[in-house]
This record gives sequence, C-alpha cells and structure tokens, in this order.
Amino acid sequence: MFENLTDRLNTIFQNLRRHGRLSEADVDQAMREVRMALLEADVHYSVVKAFTQRVKERAVGVEVSKALNPAQQVIKIVNEELIATLGEPSELNLKGERPFVLMLVGLQGSGKTTAAAKLAKKLRSQGERVLLVAADPYRPAAVKQLQTLGEQIDVPVYAKEGVAPPKLAEEAYQTAKKGGTTVMILDTAGRSQLDSELMDELNAIQKKVPLTEILLVVDSMIGQEALNVAQGFRQELPISGLIMTKIDGDARGGAAISIREVTGVPIKYLGVGEGVDAIEEYNPGRLASRILGMGDVLGLIEKAEASFDQEQAEEQAEKLMRGEFTLEDFAKQLKQMRKMGPLGQILDMMPGQMGQVARQVDPEEAEGQLKQVEAVINSMTVAERRNPKLLNASRRRRIAQGSGLDVQVVNQVMKRFRDTQRLLKTLQKSGGKGLGRMMR
Repeated sequence: MFENLTDRLNTIFQNLRRHGRLSEADVDQAMREVRMALLEADVHYSVVKAFTQRVKERAVGVEVSKALNPAQQVIKIVNEELIATLGEPSELNLKGERPFVLMLVGLQGSGKTTAAAKLAKKLRSQGERVLLVAADPYRPAAVKQLQTLGEQIDVPVYAKEGVAPPKLAEEAYQTAKKGGTTVMILDTAGRSQLDSELMDELNAIQKKVPLTEILLVVDSMIGQEALNVAQGFRQELPISGLIMTKIDGDARGGAAISIREVTGVPIKYLGVGEGVDAIEEYNPGRLASRILGMGDVLGLIEKAEASFDQEQAEEQAEKLMRGEFTLEDFAKQLKQMRKMGPLGQILDMMPGQMGQVARQVDPEEAEGQLKQVEAVINSMTVAERRNPKLLNASRRRRIAQGSGLDVQVVNQVMKRFRDTQRLLKTLQKSGGKGLGRMMR
C-alpha cells in the first residue's frame, strides 16, 4: 500500500545524505518534497501541514546528535514525528465482567464479516472462548459467510432467522453468559452509506447488551472518504477503536496515516490480507518503519515464530553449516515459509538495503518461481530428494512430466540448488567469514 510513498521518501533521504551539512534551505527543500509526497499519498492536508511544520522546527532547531550526521538526524525526526502522527497503540479493553461484547460496525463492503472472523481467531489463540453473532439479516449470504468462516476457525456462530438484530444480540448474550463464553463478537449490518435507520438499529443493540467496545471497520482502499466515514459514525456512536482493512491493497495509504489525528479514534487492528490469520495489532512504530522503507523486522520475527518448527529449524541450520542440506530439507523450508503468508508481504517487511532490493522484485513472478520449485521437488521420489546425483536424463524427463513443466525448468532448479550447496560448502570451509558482508 505504501510503496509509492516509501520510494518518494527514500529518494528525498538519499538526496539529503549527499550533503555534509544541512542548511535551513536544505531542510526547507526536503520538507517541500515530503509535503508533496504525503499529499500524493492521500494524507489529509491538515495532517501534512502540522507534520512538516513539526519536523522543520526540530530539524533546524537545537537538537544535535553526535552519533548521527545531519541527514540521519532528519530521518530520525521524520520517523519520530510519523509515529506520533500515527498515534499511540491501543489494546482491546478486556476488563470487567465477562463476556466482553465487541460490536463491529461499518459501511457495506468494508470487510466487517471477515474482520470479525479474523479477530475471533486471534482472540481464541490468546486463550479466550469466543462466540460470533450473525447480526446482519439483510445482506444476502451474510449469515452463511460468517458460519462458513466460523467452521474454518472452529468458533461457534449464533444465528436465528426472522429475529431482529437487537433481540438476536440480547439472546446471544444470555447464551454466551450461560455457556462460559469470554468474548462475544457482533457482526452487524452495513449500508452503502450512513443513514438514520442503520444508526437506530446499532443504538438499539447498545441498549440491549453491555458493549465493551464498538469497533469501526474501515476500508483503507476508499482513501480520504475513510475519514468522513469515521467522523460520521463517531457523531452517532461512542466508537472506541478502528480496524483498518485491506492495508495490503494498492491504495495510497494516506487514510491510515491521517485517521488517528483527524478523528481522535485509536486504530486497534490492521487487516493485512485475505486469510483468517491476516490481522495484526496496530503498532505505529512498525508501520512507520515500513512507510520509511526500514522494513518490519519484529513483524518478520513474529511471523517466523508462528510458522516455523523450532526443532526442525535448528536441525536444518546444523545441516546447512555441515553442507548436508538436501532437496528434502529445502522442501520442508518452503512449506514452512508458505505459512508466513504471501511472498509480497514478506518482501515488504525486509529492512534496509535488503528491503530496497526486495521491493524491486515482482512478487507474482517470484511466487510463480517458488511454485515451480515446489512442483519439481514434489515430483521427485524420496531417494531423489536425498541424493540429487540420481537425477539422470530419463528421471528428469519423468519429473518434468509429473510437475507439468519443461525439462529446462527442472535443470534450472537443480542448477540453483547446486550453486547453493557450493556456497554453503565455501562458507563452511571459511568458518562463516564473509557472511556478514553478504547480509549487509
């Protein structure tokens, strides 16, 4: 989502680094370019004005760091002010009498139903006993969609035909209390636009059940309109937090930067993909790092920890350093890497120079190449994976036929694997010397 903004900011910072010392004119020029980059990214003009003014005042003021050159100092200030603009992280309020009731509201098409399931899965993984409530009887197949998602994540769904949403919410709450549920999530109806009928229904639900949180689900792809939507709901309901969906899309991202400062409502979660796992707690520091092209190392670590088998990873690392890494090990690593999510998301989280290189990679092309590698390895016998020397011409033709690829692709996969093995053997002989230079 922030790719264009990231590229623009990186260009500005590269130009700053060419100056040994920064004059006030240099800072003015940089801030003009930052202002244009933010406006082009659809950041609200009032937020842009306040942001650039704060950065300029600090950059030409008395703040000096002996550890940083002037350009690095400006980048540090931009990072800190961007974090301040994005707002403090705000956790769900899960205190008091159970069950806690979370009501999700928003316009039609904002992704409420999917967000409800994602949130249910995340809370369930944190030890909560969750009940989903299908309180949208108007949208065709809305109830069925939530029930299907509930089955997928193994979370029960409360639904009843012909019962008005306020009454349904009340009945679901009593069921939740009796059944030992700790968190109840209400998936409410939306409209194509804000109207009094929608608000009356949501207010009626408020009177029937004790709501812990009212979370507004906002589609970040609608740009500046997201701010108007948030303001409109906030005028009618005590909105306690935001869930921004489709952050992985190709919108310009300005709404995500503006919405906290303009509305005063904290962002609590980001929807970062289509899968039921693709939701993350809002962390302004990490989001700022992504926007500024610094990557998201913490996010990468968390994804890896959730996806990788620790014992298997240690065993494969030992094999790597002994030069005994086989195609079978490679297949296992690919399978675990797949669990981390789409390749495009992983590339976006790479830091520093690695991140700059990664952003030049076409994710779809790279994903296609990975699938080819998987298809080739999966078409081999166990013996062939463990000992690639067995792969003569006839075996390679069989593998190509089994994977639906050309023999040339099979040969390319094997060449890359041999090159990797040779590199690992070289590193083993050198005791790992030179590895640091490769990683920088």
